[in-house]
Amino acid sequence: MQVPILDLKAQYAGIKGQVMQAIEDVADSQLLCLGPAVTEFEQKIAAYCGSKYAIGVSSGSDALLASLMALEIKSGDEVITTPFTFFATAGAIVRLGARPVFVDVNQDSYNIDPAGIERKISSKTRAIIPVHLFGQAADMKAIAEIANRHKLAIVEDAAQAIGAAQDGIKCGNFGSLGCFSFYPTKNLGGFGDGGVVTTNEEKLAEKIKILRDHGQNPRYFYSVVGGNFRLDAIQAAVLTVKLKYLDEWNVKRRQNAAFYNKMFANSPVKPQKIAPNNVCIYHQYTVRVAERDNLQKFLAEKEIGSAIFYPKPLHLQDCFKDLVYRKGDLPVAEQLCNQVLSLPVYPELSEQQIEYVAQTVLKFYKSN
Repeated sequence: MQVPILDLKAQYAGIKGQVMQAIEDVADSQLLCLGPAVTEFEQKIAAYCGSKYAIGVSSGSDALLASLMALEIKSGDEVITTPFTFFATAGAIVRLGARPVFVDVNQDSYNIDPAGIERKISSKTRAIIPVHLFGQAADMKAIAEIANRHKLAIVEDAAQAIGAAQDGIKCGNFGSLGCFSFYPTKNLGGFGDGGVVTTNEEKLAEKIKILRDHGQNPRYFYSVVGGNFRLDAIQAAVLTVKLKYLDEWNVKRRQNAAFYNKMFANSPVKPQKIAPNNVCIYHQYTVRVAERDNLQKFLAEKEIGSAIFYPKPLHLQDCFKDLVYRKGDLPVAEQLCNQVLSLPVYPELSEQQIEYVAQTVLKFYKSN
């Protein structure tokens, strides 16, 4: 039985007619960059997230970059974040000449450990970027308390957490700005790159709007140097169609994760622990296992897809050598990089497929 790590064709098949009609409507309008399709999507995504404002941008990476630009992060500043995340989290900091300061993660949640944040705050610290990894919110109550006490901005990297919540509040509302990605593999994925910034602060929303369009306001008059961070209308139209199904898809992901959790109880397979006050959307279903690489090879032989997010922590990447981190500095993140494996969890999985995955994983450990 074949079980890919993700099957985008299965999702597309069920909504193809609606998607193609939405694309055709944009094509007929020839309003392709920003325009009414983007405005409609921004309004709907703001309502979905419970935010006052949502500003469509060109990618999740650019959402982070534009957010830091709006906060006027600059050379010499420090921004605290996690080393166990996609590169864009730290990349946005470095592109502005600022310094990423990495804090180790919690071994159960995989998210940044608030206990380590305060120890890394200096006179140069300007912001904290917590990452809601794999669809689970970081400990935002603790992080917000630290940020408020030290007067630091919070930029949420919610690229993997559209629809996730903590204490009844959806991700994207815990900090000054929330950054989402609509890369095709995300729970809400477009037909290419796309992203959005959420905020409840009018001034920041206006700054993001200006920054995403080269800094012009009005047209051809530039108050700041921005970038080309505009969201294409076709992406917005496709995402508007898909947004109607997002909650349904996320529920199915949680059901699949619950099945895995039941199957892996009292086994060597240790899933990411979800805090009881969190609603996780399971962008990935990620487990810690011994003999990770051998298990992945075994699964591939059985035609089961899996993925490693992430094989090397950011503080040990070659491009950050000048930060002078050494192996052993952030031991939990380093250990996770050697142990984590993500299994198929997408909503279109059949019961037979998900049971086959779980049984095959358990079979590997029974035979070893």
